[in-house]
Amino acid sequence: MTATATDHAASVRTSSRRLWFAVGATMFAVAWGGNEFTPLLVMYRLYHGFSPVEVDLFLFAYVFGIVPGLLLGGPLSDRLGRRPVLLPAPLLTILGSLLLALGADSAALLVAGRVLCGVALGLGMAVGGSWVKELSGPDWDPAAGPGAGARRAAMSLTAGFGLGAGAAGLLAQWAPWPSALSYGVHIAVAVLATAALLRAPETRPAQPAHERAPLTEDLKIPSAGHRRFLFVIAPLAPWVFGSAAAAYAVLPALMSDRTDVPLAFSAVMCLVGLGAGFLIQSLGRRIDDPRNSRGVVVALSFVIAGMLIAVVASFVLTVPMALFASVVLGCGYGMALVSGLQEVQRIAGPDDLAGLTAVFYSLTYLGFATPAIMAALSETFPAVTYPVMFGFGAVAATGCLILVLVKWTAHLPREELADSQ
Repeated sequence: MTATATDHAASVRTSSRRLWFAVGATMFAVAWGGNEFTPLLVMYRLYHGFSPVEVDLFLFAYVFGIVPGLLLGGPLSDRLGRRPVLLPAPLLTILGSLLLALGADSAALLVAGRVLCGVALGLGMAVGGSWVKELSGPDWDPAAGPGAGARRAAMSLTAGFGLGAGAAGLLAQWAPWPSALSYGVHIAVAVLATAALLRAPETRPAQPAHERAPLTEDLKIPSAGHRRFLFVIAPLAPWVFGSAAAAYAVLPALMSDRTDVPLAFSAVMCLVGLGAGFLIQSLGRRIDDPRNSRGVVVALSFVIAGMLIAVVASFVLTVPMALFASVVLGCGYGMALVSGLQEVQRIAGPDDLAGLTAVFYSLTYLGFATPAIMAALSETFPAVTYPVMFGFGAVAATGCLILVLVKWTAHLPREELADSQ
């Protein structure tokens, strides 16, 4: 082979490895839109007159968009192709940010904006995650190793969650138009992501209309009944965003009276926690083992440790302890997300990958109810303090860890076990 031919072949391999970037950019943009609201919770409470329970409910509101986006987006993309179902996602997140920018004093506009951002994020997670996984397979990226799709999807989301929250908090603290500018920045990011997505190759062509089963049949996800999903993945899933929400929503709210720059501190808590999650996700391949539940066990161990540190942090309310708790909880979030996705991708077949991914993500977002539940309990029952609630979280996570340890090597997909031997 001549030097020119060799260079061309290398260029083709390199460009193939970058194909997933275009989809990853959309996942990054919708994750930015999903989490940019989080560090602003303090702003809405301090400067716009909303109560702690109300702002936590605003945070949770986007779950009502995420779950339909997840559960419908996956099956629809299996029928219609990945691109036509994912393409509306960055457009919806743009509209959601526009409503949030205009509605700082309106509960209705804030809820509507959050729901639209949630729909966009649901589509991005279910459809984008499946698309990235396919673009990381041997047909599109021969150099990608096992689990590359799960790691790339998880890292795209985590980078968007972290940078979106960090930018929003810092801009709201020190830039002009604190209630609107951060949303304008996100709109610009989403426009760029839309342009990138148009260049991504389709990996799942639309099924001919005469070959399509009724949509109700596509909504059935047989692998959701897989015993490994029920006994290993389901106990892990709520801790993904349960630990994340504790790190960058609950603890910053408790610390808002202990710092002169509460919005910036909230942004730093998001960046620290999600940065730790991003870094541990890059090690996911080394930690995860398809022959057992090691990745899930490591994730739950971080969650338990983070909850115990949060007990201390919520009692002493010092900056170093809050940041320490955020780091450990962030590691729990990051490892739980990537290990859960790797388990899902091993269980799911090609026809229900998007659907099972959607079910997993839907369970993860149960954890986002944590801040609202904790705030309501604290207001209703003064004896139920935040240290007590974090302690209960550590006990509950320990129960999940025991179940996963009991199922350490149980119900493994046969083909994965064979490949690992």
